[in-house]
Amino acid sequence: MTVLVQIIGARIACQDGVKDTWRETAEWAAKQLASRYGDVVCVEYFDLFDPGSPALPEGVQLPLVLVNNYVVSSGGKISIPIIRKSLEELGVIPILR
Repeated sequence: MTVLVQIIGARIACQDGVKDTWRETAEWAAKQLASRYGDVVCVEYFDLFDPGSPALPEGVQLPLVLVNNYVVSSGGKISIPIIRKSLEELGVIPILR
């Protein structure tokens, strides 16, 4: 069983230019999840305007986190504890080290 975690964000314009902070955070989250669950969890990041980005459900905010196509968080921060809880509710077991 492979569980798909999809994170959808957007670049942020600020005084210093355009930043891709959510992509960087998603990459960090992917490393954290891979360390805990191995290759059972696949993380994909999409910019809001990327071709192939999942459709956004009505009323959600960025960043949006989906686990197996279900919304687990919308707006705020990309939370590893919230993602882990969703994974473990699906029966994903952390690997032993």
